[in-house]
Amino acid sequence: MPSICSRQATARLLAVLVLIGALTACGSSGDSSPAATPLSISTSSLPTGEVSSSYSGALAAAGGTAPYHWALASGTLPTGLTLAASGTISGTPTAAVNATAIGVRVTDSASPVQTTTRSLSLTIAPALVVTTTSLATGQVGKPYTATLATTGGTSPLTWSITAGSLPAGLSLTASSGVIAGTPTTAVTAAPLTFTVADSNAPAQHKSVNLTLTVAPSVISVSISPRAAALTLEQTATLSVSTNDPSGVTWSLTPAGGSFAPAQSVTGTSTTFTAPSTAGSYTIKATSVTNPAVSSRIALGVTGLAGVFTYRNDVSRDAVNAQEYALTAGSGGTGGSVGTGTFGKLFSCIADGAVYAQPLWAANLTINGAVHNVVFVASAHDSVFAFDADANPCVQLWSVSLIDSAHGATAGGEITVPSGPTDPYVGAGYGDLTPETGVIGTPVIDSASGTLYVVSTSMDPTGTNFYQRLHAIDVTTGNEKANSPILIQGTYPGTGDGSTTTTFSARYELQRTGLALINGSVYIAWAAHEDALPYYGWLMGYTYGSSGFTQVSVLNVTPNVQWGGIWMGGAAPSADANGHIYAITGNGTFDASSPSTPNNDYGDSLLQLSVTPNSGTPSAAFTVSQYFTPGDQQGSGSGEPQGDHDFGSGGAAVLTNVTSGSGTVGVVMGGGKDGTLYILNQAALGGYNGTPFQVIPTGYHIFSTVAMWNDTIYLGTTTFSAGSPAPLISYALQTSTNPSQFVQQAQTTSPASFGFPGPSPAISATGTTNGVVWALDNSQYCTKQSAGCGPAVLHAYDATSLVELWNSSMAAGGADAAGNAVKFTVPSIANGKVYVGTRGNNIGGALNSTSVSGELDVYGLQPN
Repeated sequence: MPSICSRQATARLLAVLVLIGALTACGSSGDSSPAATPLSISTSSLPTGEVSSSYSGALAAAGGTAPYHWALASGTLPTGLTLAASGTISGTPTAAVNATAIGVRVTDSASPVQTTTRSLSLTIAPALVVTTTSLATGQVGKPYTATLATTGGTSPLTWSITAGSLPAGLSLTASSGVIAGTPTTAVTAAPLTFTVADSNAPAQHKSVNLTLTVAPSVISVSISPRAAALTLEQTATLSVSTNDPSGVTWSLTPAGGSFAPAQSVTGTSTTFTAPSTAGSYTIKATSVTNPAVSSRIALGVTGLAGVFTYRNDVSRDAVNAQEYALTAGSGGTGGSVGTGTFGKLFSCIADGAVYAQPLWAANLTINGAVHNVVFVASAHDSVFAFDADANPCVQLWSVSLIDSAHGATAGGEITVPSGPTDPYVGAGYGDLTPETGVIGTPVIDSASGTLYVVSTSMDPTGTNFYQRLHAIDVTTGNEKANSPILIQGTYPGTGDGSTTTTFSARYELQRTGLALINGSVYIAWAAHEDALPYYGWLMGYTYGSSGFTQVSVLNVTPNVQWGGIWMGGAAPSADANGHIYAITGNGTFDASSPSTPNNDYGDSLLQLSVTPNSGTPSAAFTVSQYFTPGDQQGSGSGEPQGDHDFGSGGAAVLTNVTSGSGTVGVVMGGGKDGTLYILNQAALGGYNGTPFQVIPTGYHIFSTVAMWNDTIYLGTTTFSAGSPAPLISYALQTSTNPSQFVQQAQTTSPASFGFPGPSPAISATGTTNGVVWALDNSQYCTKQSAGCGPAVLHAYDATSLVELWNSSMAAGGADAAGNAVKFTVPSIANGKVYVGTRGNNIGGALNSTSVSGELDVYGLQPN
């Protein structure tokens, strides 16, 4: 019997033989399988995609044996897309491409496999974005067109409104996105949603929310303020009132300055920065919707650095020729100074009567900010710095000149009472009621930022009296180093009963303005109400790092007393050669005497030369020339006959005038006899000399003349109650040889002025737009006054003396100033006029009323 192993081997052999037979049988029949179809890619193009939109593109193949397997053969798919083995390109593309070439490869499932490739292009268009962010404002009754714009997407596009509705008269063209028509109804910010669809499959849809405004058929624009006055590069806030919902655009003619923002609407403001060039400009606000509609205001930009001294400069001509905002117009009409356009803006409160002229400086940095600043000195021995433009008033700093920080003695000091019952100064008239502190106008050295001012004070017992010259930092009010100096002086003379006269702080009234001439400060004095002993003193000081140095002293009547230098509060003047001019009043005149004493110059106009100090101050002043009227008649007391002394008015140094031999410089002044003397600076004439011209006015003179365009302006007065006197102008006539000043005919009579009459001041734009400003201070409230009431500011056309405006015109006293003080003069700068007053004090004791002193500010009315 065979073994198991042999039986298995036999079985395998039989199976092999059966298989071989089967194969032989098939082959011998002649029947075979067909060959496989060639493989190909049937996709010839890919759909266009769009950035940030889902993409799907299917690849298709023919022939071969499915299933197929796909892959990239060349190129790169745009970022965000992938190719699946199944042949689907999908994803969200993030970047646009234009017909980028890619190669795709397909492999079938046959054995052996087939493979083929094909090059295709793929475009991914930019995303559909609506680029219109706002619609222009339309106007009722005017054709309107606006086009909605897009980028990206696939054209053509189709637009529709999916929220809101267009204002009546307007329609949207779906194929172009054009909004057009003629609106018939005004609307403000109508909300609209626009939707755009592109032509891709699937289509992109993008929406945008916009507002459409249709303005009224008639657009109005107005600007506030209605006029402006600024210093160089000063800023101002402008606002517009307009029914144009799109607002206005701002512009300046001539070009300059800047507006931030340059477009604004009602309810918002723009900050305007003035140009760096002075001149007359026009600010314009133009409607955005209808550029044919606009509003304009006048802008005056001044390059005036400051009113640093009494009546503007050392000539004392009282002209600010750099005033571009205050205009007289033509024939007294059409200018900016008039009822309804000019008036009181605001007041600043001081602690005492303001006798001194306010001083003004442009563009000072105080407390970290830039301001135009007005400085006010009070009879309470205080100095204030106010923002010159801020309304309501803003005080920047204030100081007392008689506290310990400003040199007062350890026991304390007070201002000197000067009422009718006070025994300290004067003869009991109470001319300076209620006190004497700072009376003379300070002076500012702009180069060093120093304000020089003289204070008057006493100890509380009234035993010791002090006058000090201070150097004050204009930005802080602080005393500068080694300041102040106690004013003292002596001068050879027998008036005190010995060989030397001595300055008395008690009896000398420092009423005149201080003068800064060639680096030295000059101070003049007279009497309190003629109370003896007093003299006309004049002293000069220089200031440096080591403090003050007295460089010159003069007593004009050292042997006879009297002879005060009042000049109606005017400061000494100076000519181009550095000569100083002052007029004395009262006092004996003996300078023409061949024997001594012959150095008393009562009732005279003096020309002084200043020589370098050689150690003896009295030697520094020289009376180089003088003029004394022939009717000067001194008595034993030194009082000229009839109380017609010369020195009641100030001396002004004026422009050259034509004479027979060319031109001469003149100096002019007048006094109580009503005569205005015009003198040749080179030959004053001495005693009873021949002046260049003598003008009898018929009135008293307590003023200083002003001069502009070869015309002098003189304020006059009378002592008689109820007999006021006019402001007079005299024009230079060159047809005569030498030239003469001739009184001008006035088209209308200006207001008349009671005692003491005005010292006029002038604002002008060069040789045009002259305005004469004059204060009626006749109701100055003290014992000898005709009454007590407000100072009245008058403005006249300088060419005709037609009155343009005065502060008593406004209904209800809206423009009324504080109560008057004697001899005060205004300051004019940057479109404003500054007036010092005694507030509502009526001549009584200090603080007997609520306001003891006040600065009143006048200017262009904002609305």
